Amino acid sequence: MRRARQYSLLLVLVLIAALAVTVWLRKQAPPEVARLLPESDAIVYLNLKPLRAATHLDRVAVTRAPEYQQFVDATGIVPERDLDEAAFALHQTDDPNGPNGPVAYSEVFAGTFDGERLRRYLHSLASAEESYAGHQIYTITIGDPSVKSTRPLRVTQLGYDMVAASNMPTAEQIHLMLDRYRTSAAPFSGSSLLAVRYRDVPLFSSAWGIGHIGLPLSENGHVTIFGLQLPIPEDTTFVASLRYTGALRLRVEQIAPTEADAAQATQVLTTITGLVRSIETAQPRETDDADMKRVLDSLRVEQHRDRAVVTAVVPMEVLRRLTSVKTAR
Repeated sequence: MRRARQYSLLLVLVLIAALAVTVWLRKQAPPEVARLLPESDAIVYLNLKPLRAATHLDRVAVTRAPEYQQFVDATGIVPERDLDEAAFALHQTDDPNGPNGPVAYSEVFAGTFDGERLRRYLHSLASAEESYAGHQIYTITIGDPSVKSTRPLRVTQLGYDMVAASNMPTAEQIHLMLDRYRTSAAPFSGSSLLAVRYRDVPLFSSAWGIGHIGLPLSENGHVTIFGLQLPIPEDTTFVASLRYTGALRLRVEQIAPTEADAAQATQVLTTITGLVRSIETAQPRETDDADMKRVLDSLRVEQHRDRAVVTAVVPMEVLRRLTSVKTAR
C-alpha cells in the first residue's frame, strides 16, 4: 500500500512537471496567429488587447467609409472592438508594377466573430469557392476588371475565432495556412523566419516585426519614409518591437552583415536623428508637439556588435492621438 502511494505521488509530480514545461514552452513560443503564416520575407504581429485597454479604441467614434460600413453591417464585426490579434506575412513580388505592387500579404486574424454571418458575407462576394482540408475558401476579385488590374483575395474561416486571408496569385499560401492550423498545437511550428528571428523579439512585446519589414516602404530598392530615402536597402533585416514596461518602448534593430557595416549604419542613423531633431527645433512650437518632442529627445542610436539599434520612449498620449482617427477607410 505504501509503495502504491509513492508511485501515485511520483505520477502526480511527473504530470505537474510535464504541465509546467508545456505552459513554459507555450509562453516561449510565437503567437499562434504568427505560427500559421506561410513562408515570407517579413512578419508583423499586433496584439490589440493591450492597445484597446490603454487607448479605449473601442469607444472612439468612427465615421466609416461606405464599403467598410457595409462590412460591419453584414458581419456584425467591429474591428476596433472585436479584433484581438493580427499577424501579417509580407511577400516580395516578382513584378513591383503588378496588381499587388512590390508586396503581397497573407494574414491571420483572431477575435470575436459571428461565423455564420461572416460565412454568408464571404459567399455573397466570392467569384469562386474551393473546399480544402474541411474548410471553404472564398476567392474575392479585387480591383477593376475594365483595366485588367485585378487580383484574387482568398479568405477562409480557420475556426470560430480565427480567419486567414492571402492575396498571393496562387492558392499555395492559403492551403499552407490551413495545413498549419491542423498542427497548430505544436508550440514551435511555423515558418523558417520565425524559427530564426523570433528569439530576438523582446519578451512581452505587444507588437513586433521581423525580416524585411521595410518592404512596404521600398522605392527604387531602398526604404523611403515621408519622401526621404534612407541609405538602407529594402532587403535589410530588421527586428522591431513595442512593449509596455511602465512606458511604451520602441526598439528597432538593423541586422548588418558585419560589425563594420553596423558601425556605418549607426553613424548614418545618428546623423539622420540629429537632422530630424534640428528640423523639429527650428519649427515654431505648437502645443500638441510636446509629446513628439519627448519622443525625439528619447531617441538613442547604438551599435551592438553586428546591429544598429534605435530605441525611443513613446508617451501614451501619442498612442491615443494616433488611434483617435475619426474616419475608417
